[in-house]
Amino acid sequence: MKITHMTSVHSRFDIRIFLKECSALQKEHEVSLIVADGKGNEVKNNITIIDVGILTGRLNRIFKTTDKVYKKALELDADLYHFHDPELIPIGLKLKKKGKLVIFDAHEDVPKQIFSKPYLNKFNKIIISKLFTLYEKYAAAKFDGIITATPSIRNKFLKLNKNTIDINNYPILGELHNKNANWHEKEKQVCYVGGISDIRGIAEMVDSISHLTTNTTMKLAGNFSDKGLENKIKSMKNWHKIDELGFLNRGETKELLSKSIAGIVLYHPLPNHIDAQPNKIFEYMSAGIPVIASNFTLWKDIVVRNHCGICIDPLNPKEIADAIDYLSNNADIAEEMGNNGLLAVNEKYNWDIEQNKLNKFYQQIGR
Repeated sequence: MKITHMTSVHSRFDIRIFLKECSALQKEHEVSLIVADGKGNEVKNNITIIDVGILTGRLNRIFKTTDKVYKKALELDADLYHFHDPELIPIGLKLKKKGKLVIFDAHEDVPKQIFSKPYLNKFNKIIISKLFTLYEKYAAAKFDGIITATPSIRNKFLKLNKNTIDINNYPILGELHNKNANWHEKEKQVCYVGGISDIRGIAEMVDSISHLTTNTTMKLAGNFSDKGLENKIKSMKNWHKIDELGFLNRGETKELLSKSIAGIVLYHPLPNHIDAQPNKIFEYMSAGIPVIASNFTLWKDIVVRNHCGICIDPLNPKEIADAIDYLSNNADIAEEMGNNGLLAVNEKYNWDIEQNKLNKFYQQIGR
């Protein structure tokens, strides 16, 4: 089957889209990926990447870039189209009118996500969220299938389209685990890996440094969401104690995790976060290190139930520091938590299981 994945927002080597889904599908299908990053066309891992170019500005991206994606999609004349961004929903509907098979991959619960947009006031958030809910309900029923990133998003879409399945962002087995790492040779450091933003707890992480009683350091790997936030955070009194690493590739991430005693993921308690499953939780687990995570019910069900970390109030810098100090002072317990997390990933939270679900879903849709 000839398959085209489409994104106007994500990077060409996005972990979910390229590294996991496209890479799994290319073993049995002819797979292309349409992107809009201005880096040109290429073929990698037997996946043909087609670039429609990059435009600056949100409105340009939503209208002009999506039109370019649609034209390129028609040109490719695939059997099945799989798109990853809500702004491409109109493109998906157009392709359906052309008689194509179309799958929508819902990474986020967009109506909830709208409430975390800082550029919208409260009234606009409510109105836009309600309008998008109606639009999403109409569109979802038209598509041949819906893939979601979490069970909670799956449950929402099942009411709109019976051909809905969750393909979770679980880690690729062995990718980030250094088997030769010796726990007692680790440095006293914790790390955060991922996009850096206010709602992902960067200010609280920096503030927590003031409350540490151990000499544990904090490594920060990722890019700031915007320059204004970067300037604000770097003016905080504890910033000079943070080791900023910038964006790391997968090999560099593996090295960082192997040297760390814990990984941090402290999203704020916003509607779109509470039921989310950040892949970083599972990646830290897959690397064999404890997780210091927000105390959301779903996250506690993963972290506490598997005895692989500590869940705390993400808005409380003192609790963050206490968790870091505890793991720093109790190496044997930290190592045991890390091993528990690794075991849980090997048994149930891994990409092997999810890619089998993905392949079966494609077979079902393509009949």
